[in-house]
Amino acid sequence: MAWNLVGPVVRCLLRNDKENDKRKKYFLVLDLLVKLCNPKELLLGLLELIEEPSGKQISQIILLLLQPLQTVIQKLPNNKAYSVGLALSTLWSQLSLLPVPYSKEHIQTDDYGLYQCCKALIEFSKPFVEEVIDDKENKENENKKLKDELLKFCFKSLKYPLLTAQFLEQSEEAGNDPLRCFASEIIGFLSAIGYPFPKIIFNHGRKKRIWNYLEFEEEEDKQLADSVASLAYLVFVQGIQIDQLPVVLSPSYILQFNMGHTEVFLQRTEESVLSKGLELLKNGLLRIEDNSLLYQYLEIKSFLTVPQSLVKVMTLCPIETLRKKGLAMLQLYINKLDSQGKYTLFRCLLNTSNHSGVEAFIIQNIKNQIDMSFKKTPNKWFTGPQLISLLDLVLFLPEGVETDLLQNSDRIMAALNLLRYLVIKDNENDNQTGLWTELGKIENNFLKPLHTGLNMSKAHYEAEIKNSQENNQVVQKSKDLCSVTVGREEIPSMPPEMQLKVLHSALFTFDLIESVLARVEELIEIKTKSTSEENVGIK
Repeated sequence: MAWNLVGPVVRCLLRNDKENDKRKKYFLVLDLLVKLCNPKELLLGLLELIEEPSGKQISQIILLLLQPLQTVIQKLPNNKAYSVGLALSTLWSQLSLLPVPYSKEHIQTDDYGLYQCCKALIEFSKPFVEEVIDDKENKENENKKLKDELLKFCFKSLKYPLLTAQFLEQSEEAGNDPLRCFASEIIGFLSAIGYPFPKIIFNHGRKKRIWNYLEFEEEEDKQLADSVASLAYLVFVQGIQIDQLPVVLSPSYILQFNMGHTEVFLQRTEESVLSKGLELLKNGLLRIEDNSLLYQYLEIKSFLTVPQSLVKVMTLCPIETLRKKGLAMLQLYINKLDSQGKYTLFRCLLNTSNHSGVEAFIIQNIKNQIDMSFKKTPNKWFTGPQLISLLDLVLFLPEGVETDLLQNSDRIMAALNLLRYLVIKDNENDNQTGLWTELGKIENNFLKPLHTGLNMSKAHYEAEIKNSQENNQVVQKSKDLCSVTVGREEIPSMPPEMQLKVLHSALFTFDLIESVLARVEELIEIKTKSTSEENVGIK
């Protein structure tokens, strides 16, 4: 009977959404069905109704049926854990179809009713959480199953909607943020059922068994990483229930575990998720003093993969604010490492970034470290043999004379400026950096090929300018677009005047490189000549 009656009654309630006598009668009928009908049969009927709608109707039917659904489950004589799990899974599956609001305005309007449903879902779950806590009838096996179902629900909630959700920034509005309240309740549930967040965050990824639920052990790395990362963000960045954190934990210990969670965030592409990863990283790094993070931490995988992920954000993310924030976080990370750590990271990024701008950024950081070594106590990682080994990755052309100088212009200019600085700062007789010992190799691997490459590139672009000007005269009357091929790659179609601008800009870049190269060679000549004269004078 329940299966046949509950559907029509619920549909009548949905059609009559205004408070009136007719609606009150439908509610009375629904209450009678809940009281009188077989709870198992009614449970299946209610869940089937919850699965039917789409769009904005999802929240309407969930808000309508949560209270009856809770009552029906509480009336079940046995297998309550299974029924709670089935209900929570069905509810979460439907809720996950709703879009997560992404702005303050959308959060406040809550067009799809997501936040109302989250609040109602907490109220729906509370009796079952309390049942796990109380365990009055001491049904250990049933209690364990119920705890497992609630644990699954909490982790699903951490992934959706909390992973991608944006929170209100103003501290005075934090209490009115519905998702923040939802997150606080979920974290509270975890603690209540025996999984306080420090245990989850700091044990995730370890070989030590932390779950009593076998499915979680098997799927931890694949399925739970997003949820645990979301939990870390909520605690450390949003400060939700952070007072539960043991005060004895060192900043480096916290950073060690949050680097893994940061890595999870930075592997995603959604703006809100990337932003959370950057905020979590910043939160951890700001706890650390500059130059104090030991190089041994780079032996932990995430301490190298996170900066590599930052490079991807800096170079591939379409959102400028995130690119700039990624750059700032990479610089902050570099600042926290000790000298050997900086040296190791520089080598890694020079070998893996494959981006001229990033390599220029690293070369500038190398220059800064050398400068500090000159001004303060000499640093063995940025002087002598160690520095020369690092310079081998800087002062060379990746493909010799055939290197695309335009594409690598940022890197080449940074390398030339570093070389110019070294020539000026380090005297040949002192040779603190080891530069003068390796000068012949630098000339053969970098300066001479660069000369040849510049001559080839300039000749190529000058020829293209000449061809473009001739083509321009032919097509000027027809106003057609023309194409130019540079380095065997065709420049996208654009007006001839624009193509000429691009070609002249390339020539200007080559002239700039050539002028710095000439200055470097002039300084080398002056320094070597001066040293030779001094040596002759001494003799």
